[in-house]
Amino acid sequence: MFVKTFGSAVHGVEAITITIEVNWTAQGKEYCIVGLPDSAIKESMQRVESAIKSIGFEMPRTRILVNLAPADLRKSGTAFDLPIAIGVLAASEQLKISPSMANHVMMGELSLDGELRAIRGALPIAIQARKDAFSGLILPESNSKEAAMVDGFHVYGMRTIKEVIQFIRSEGTSLSPIKIDIQKEFHDAQQQFESDFSEVKGQENIKRALEISASGGHNVILIGPPGAGKTMLAKRLPSILPPLSLEEALESTKIHSVAGKLPENSTFITKRPFRNPHHTISDVALVGGGSTPQPGEISLSHNGVLFLDELPEFKRTVLEVMRQPMEERRVTISRAKLAVDFPASFMLVASMNPCPCGFYNHPEKKCSCPPGAVTKYLNKISGPLLDRIDLHVEVTPVVFSQLTSAQSAESSAAIRERVISARKIQAQRFQDQPGIYSNSQMSVRELKKICALDNTSQALLKKAMERLSLSARAYDRILKVSRTIADLASSEEIKSEHIAEAIHYRNLDREGWGG
Repeated sequence: MFVKTFGSAVHGVEAITITIEVNWTAQGKEYCIVGLPDSAIKESMQRVESAIKSIGFEMPRTRILVNLAPADLRKSGTAFDLPIAIGVLAASEQLKISPSMANHVMMGELSLDGELRAIRGALPIAIQARKDAFSGLILPESNSKEAAMVDGFHVYGMRTIKEVIQFIRSEGTSLSPIKIDIQKEFHDAQQQFESDFSEVKGQENIKRALEISASGGHNVILIGPPGAGKTMLAKRLPSILPPLSLEEALESTKIHSVAGKLPENSTFITKRPFRNPHHTISDVALVGGGSTPQPGEISLSHNGVLFLDELPEFKRTVLEVMRQPMEERRVTISRAKLAVDFPASFMLVASMNPCPCGFYNHPEKKCSCPPGAVTKYLNKISGPLLDRIDLHVEVTPVVFSQLTSAQSAESSAAIRERVISARKIQAQRFQDQPGIYSNSQMSVRELKKICALDNTSQALLKKAMERLSLSARAYDRILKVSRTIADLASSEEIKSEHIAEAIHYRNLDREGWGG
């Protein structure tokens, strides 16, 4: 008997509907799966057999041919266990599937006792199933809340294959679809942060720089001696970032779902991602890739922050692969037979010591590095990469009087209100330009229209360009940062003081750095 069930394959952050064709014949004895399956799918018949037997059914001892169509598209993973098992039971006439039940997508890994285990990519699978007009989606219970984000679509969470069979036999009447209040869960989670800027003593100039960075989505690097608070300040940046929109939350959730990074039984990503990879990371782990392309850290940071602590300790080849994604805000992984695009619109926040010993330019301690060591250390970071970082901020140690002060610092909530106000100005400014949400994303065309300067500001910027030998890209970055500073001041025009402050945040372009 010939039977069709339906599953889905994830490529990049999108899904493609797969038809699982099962043909059972009385002649022959072997099991065969075709349609470019990987090793995990080829091994599925062993899991399917054990799961079927554990719930009292029989595994046919005659020929079973399983085809995953379209047959020219490579499939991977263990999520096809469930549709294959249901197809085998239906083809061997142990289970009858009505037309209404046949119009469901099924996905899930089977344990040997028939339990359904979590899969990757539940959200893009649900989105594609609704797009292809399926009646519903059957998947493991641990993935059901994630998939239920898709409005107007029935999602059913199951714990075992036995529950799936009961659901099919009852023609969908034994279980109600999962329903979640997206707005409530989204709103409640937006205000919860583990750390706050009110806990930071002193460092008001650094907080100001991070406020500007958050307001315009600008990349920032913090340079200072050990113990000055670089990492502590960077880890508090998410607490002042504007909340995710539902559209951004959906994008981020898809990426984390495909990568298998979404916590079990979670609904979706509610806060802007903050990724902090170790400096031993490989270029593939950072940018993404592999034989079956998976998103890397820069894509997992989409709509959030990528924090690289001790930047010069990262391998140079790892840092250089970021240059193109930082400009294009996406990364393309190309293979012989396919090319996959992953979004990568992230804020880069980096920290570093100024030299190997850490005390170059320290106000009190003397640098013990030999001649040329500082230059060699800074040269680990290429000029083109530094050019793509908008704000270079020097972090100095906190003095004792500030450290022991009883005066409370400004809270993250207060700073966040100003950031949100600045982002609202930018949202209105770019409302007719799709794909641009903040000042950092402006193209050269927008810069000319939006960042016009008066004569005084133009002269100030010209002098800075000549003295610091800044590149054309650095010129653009200064204009973008000054536009953000003007937005924070609710100023329609960029004034000379805004330009002066933006130039101030180019510390690594000044004399005195690098010996």
